[in-house]
This record gives sequence, structure tokens and C-alpha cells, in this order.
Amino acid sequence: MVNSIVQEWDHITVEKNVEEKTATITLDRPEKMNTLSFIARSHLSQIFDILNNDDDVKVILIKGAGEKAFTSGGDIAQFMERHPVELSELHVNVAAPERSPKPVIAQLQGYTFGVGLEIALACDFRVAADNTLLALPEINIGMIPGSGGSQRVTKIAGIGRAKDMILRGRRVPAHEAHNWGLVTAVTSSENLEEETNKIVKDLTSKSPMTLKVLKRVLNTAQDSSLSTGMEIEGFAYGMLRSTEDFNEGVQAFENKEKPKFKGK
Repeated sequence: MVNSIVQEWDHITVEKNVEEKTATITLDRPEKMNTLSFIARSHLSQIFDILNNDDDVKVILIKGAGEKAFTSGGDIAQFMERHPVELSELHVNVAAPERSPKPVIAQLQGYTFGVGLEIALACDFRVAADNTLLALPEINIGMIPGSGGSQRVTKIAGIGRAKDMILRGRRVPAHEAHNWGLVTAVTSSENLEEETNKIVKDLTSKSPMTLKVLKRVLNTAQDSSLSTGMEIEGFAYGMLRSTEDFNEGVQAFENKEKPKFKGK
């Protein structure tokens, strides 16, 4: 059963599939290449807060309406209407997918520019159609990325590639982005849903508790030393020993059955 979370979001729709344990967030402004207003960014953060606490949702997807864009970026004219302090805090809302305890998949096609790429990079997986173009073009209007784009590209792809892409405002095609590690998988537009669903099925078959802990370990440890990361991993490993899901997993393995995880 598919149902909508009905609230007044700014050009964003949210649907839950209870049987598949998924929620899909759609940036829904195709006539404007799904550009995001400032209020839409805060709405995105609010939506994640709702889904994070919904036990019927194990995996979250985010995509753009239509076939031309995930989103071509922000509403540029609005930047001149905002106070500098407000602009300096934009990264908080855009990082909502990264803060989510649940796996988040960005389904990309067409233009994935500016804040669109920044949102995608804050997700755990990025599945791209082969017509996808990734860019942080802010340099072309005398600005820099302001919601984590420069930092996440650098961490994922390295400083040399980040400079090549961002200082030039260059549009990076999907296959090149895949080689850089910026996207998880590239497929045809026709197979985009199927490729995304493969990842969804993998994730929904896993223990929600373990996914939550593992995502937290990975995100927390990435900025730490190896020894600190090992301590974080080891602590989480020991804590998971007492969960019902681990016991279920062990029993299912010994009995050669599929585990039935409950997230406990």
C-alpha cells in the first residue's frame, strides 16, 4: 500500500510504501528543473525528522520529478534577499540525509547541480542515469558552494579532482563521476528504477538496528584517526552482541534460513 504524507511542503511530495518499508521524497517542480527554494531546504530537514521516527520506513529514497533534472540547484534570486548569517547555516538542512539513522538513496538523472549535488552527496548511495551531469557551478556567479559540496567532493574524490570540478564550474558526466566515486552506480534511464530497487532490496533485508549503528560508525569515524575509528567500531561491535537481531542472525545462519530481523 502506497500512501502520501500530506503536509504543505514547498514543491516536495512524500510517499510511503508500507509493504516495501520505503519512503520516497520527490523534489516536485519539474517546470523549473526542480529548483529548491530556501523554505524547501528547511522542509526537507523536517521531512527527514518525520521519516527518521517512522518505524514503517527502513529505507528513504530521494529523487526529482520528470526526466530532465534531479534538481538544477537553488533559486538564485533568493540569495540576495537573505542575511549572510542565514546563508552561512544552509549546510545544516542539506545534511539531513547524512544525519538520518536510516539508509538514504539519491536517484539521479539529468541536471544535478549546486544544492542538488550537495543533497545527493549527503546521501549514502547515489544511483545515476547515464544522462546525469554533476556540477557545483557557483563559481560562475562569483560564489562558492555553501552547503557542503566542496568538502564532500574533496573527501570522496580527492583535492585534485575537486579543484578541477569546482574551480572551473565543470559539469562532470555520470560515468566520470562514477570513476571518481561520486556516484555508486550508473545505468540507463530505462533501468534507473530497477537499479535503485536492487539496493533497496539489499538494505531492507538487513537488520534496521545494525544498519543504524553501522552508518553511525562509518560517518563518525571518517574524520578520525585509524586508532580512534577502531575503538568506535569495536565498541559498536560489542554493543550489537546483545541485540535480538544478532541472535536471530546467528540462529538463521546455523539453521540455513533467512533471518527475520525486527530492529531490536
